Amino acid sequence: MRSTARFLTAALLVAVPSLGSAHRQWMVPNATVFSGTNNWVTVDAAASNDLFFADHQPMRLDGVKAWAPDGSEAKIENAATGRYRSVFDVKLDKPGTWKIGTYTNSVAGSFKVDGEEVRVGGRPRGPAMAGGPGGPGGPGANATPGAPPQRPMRSVSSVDEIPATATDVKLTQMITRNEIYVTANQPSDAVFKAIGAGIEFQPITHPDELVVGETASFRFLIDGKPAAGLKLSVVPGGKRYRNEDGAREIVTGADGVAKIDWPEAGMYWINASASDDKPTVARATSRRLSYTTTVEVLLP
Repeated sequence: MRSTARFLTAALLVAVPSLGSAHRQWMVPNATVFSGTNNWVTVDAAASNDLFFADHQPMRLDGVKAWAPDGSEAKIENAATGRYRSVFDVKLDKPGTWKIGTYTNSVAGSFKVDGEEVRVGGRPRGPAMAGGPGGPGGPGANATPGAPPQRPMRSVSSVDEIPATATDVKLTQMITRNEIYVTANQPSDAVFKAIGAGIEFQPITHPDELVVGETASFRFLIDGKPAAGLKLSVVPGGKRYRNEDGAREIVTGADGVAKIDWPEAGMYWINASASDDKPTVARATSRRLSYTTTVEVLLP
């Protein structure tokens, strides 16, 4: 339990796709199916209003990992982060399906010590933040003229730093995944093995074999068990060139399976989210779960 209690602010910023934000976080490979075992996949990663059009902020890459079909960890190479997007490469030197993505098990919230509120995770607020007191969007923007500046809120990065005398402890555990899958030669299933924590993806239809006109069956798990009644948001890319967002809500059945049809070819963003009162972190009282993937749908 101690090892899972080290929740750094940086981790919170790596892999939360849409919790509390209108911007969707995404990763998009340049292709999902490759021939041979001497190829590279290039991945763009960002958060934006219009899916797959980088116009808001880049995704941080310090938590991104890649796994080869045999389960071994692969290298993230040629990583770079610009103003609106990040980009990196993975060499596909083994046959089968590869997984690339992030996994975060973090906690955020607050508590009080002698009446003073202290934040766990997140960013401190106060005059040291961008904008400054009275600046655009700054913490003192609405302050009374002549009033003393706000004191920055104290913060800690670990649940272990909460003193036993703390009161009003309000902590939420967050387990998030953002994953994509690419296949070299023939598809394989080893990378879909569940670990039994949060929302996980165990497809019946392989995500690299999606075709317009054919319904795919994707199973979702929560803590290793079928996630019945889980709501998915399925959104095609290319909103920049459409009037409508095109988002659809799909709900899993009692077996945790969602059936999704594809009206047109292209890249689709899929997100599943849930909340419950089953945290595995000491002193947390609630839990928020999220799973995100991007899949490619081809013409027959």
